[in-house]
Amino acid sequence: MVLNLMLNEIGRILPGTGFASVRVGVEMALIDAVANSIGVPLWRLFGGVSNTLTTAITLSNVFPAEASELASKYCQLGFKTLKLKIGKNIKAEIEILQSIQAAHPNCSLILDANEEYTYREAVEVLQNSGITPTLLEQPVHRDDWKGLGEFCNFARGKYGISVAVDESCQSLIDVQTVIKGNFADVINIKLAKFGVMGTLEIIELARNSGLNLMISSTVETRLATGFAAHLAAGLGFFKFVGLDMPFLLSEDPVICGYEACGPVYKFLNARGQGGFLKWDFTPWDEEHALYRSMYGGDGINGNASGTCSNVQPFGSDHMPTSNLDVGTTIYYLLP
Repeated sequence: MVLNLMLNEIGRILPGTGFASVRVGVEMALIDAVANSIGVPLWRLFGGVSNTLTTAITLSNVFPAEASELASKYCQLGFKTLKLKIGKNIKAEIEILQSIQAAHPNCSLILDANEEYTYREAVEVLQNSGITPTLLEQPVHRDDWKGLGEFCNFARGKYGISVAVDESCQSLIDVQTVIKGNFADVINIKLAKFGVMGTLEIIELARNSGLNLMISSTVETRLATGFAAHLAAGLGFFKFVGLDMPFLLSEDPVICGYEACGPVYKFLNARGQGGFLKWDFTPWDEEHALYRSMYGGDGINGNASGTCSNVQPFGSDHMPTSNLDVGTTIYYLLP
């Protein structure tokens, strides 16, 4: 009850989409603190449906030969769903899609147009590529509701392809517009857009309306992405998952919180998020931090005194050295 009141107050102080990334950082910090205080991992706090989650992985801005090579690498790592960013160069995009499909016919494809197409251009991609993706995300501009609805009817009716909205949905009102107009089959949820409480509202509305759900992220470390993954696994409502950002970062200031084996996140029984800030780590430090996240103390014997000076639990009064977004930085600083 107290947590609900606090989260509602945060929503009042930091309203709307303009403050969403800041608001979600504060919400994450408070929810993580509650999970820590009662000794449960986040995925259990959100319902405990599962402690695993399988994600797609993204290929973006690559040439045909590179795309095929990268797709092979990811498929060898166990990824079964590849997400491709597609754009205005329709001929080149079709060549890339056909190359990947020929090399990996058993892989599912999610296409993300990021508002790049008109209705006719989006239709052309489907008609000329010979590819039937599992999902096509945001084919037209966010404000082109007419084009979105027409394309959704075309893709669904002729090819059985689901259409997702991302940029078109920035608020609960946008989701209501999608539902009323039957403009899409899937709502793509990002915590940075809606906040945690807003996300829970949208999940309830979408499920009651028969829409499927996707969860993905902006450019984030495994801290924010891990929180979203805990939420998705715990609730169990998401048909499509695109929480691959930690796999794509060259450097991440956070360790632990979950284990990743190829596309599968496995969440531990550590309290809350279960992660730590990473400074200048030796291999021993990383192993030591993993023990602390799993057993709650200094190594497997649970000595709570702790001796690993390079590992800072969340709530540290030290700033991370990486250039993080404001919301995630707040999550680091609040207990």
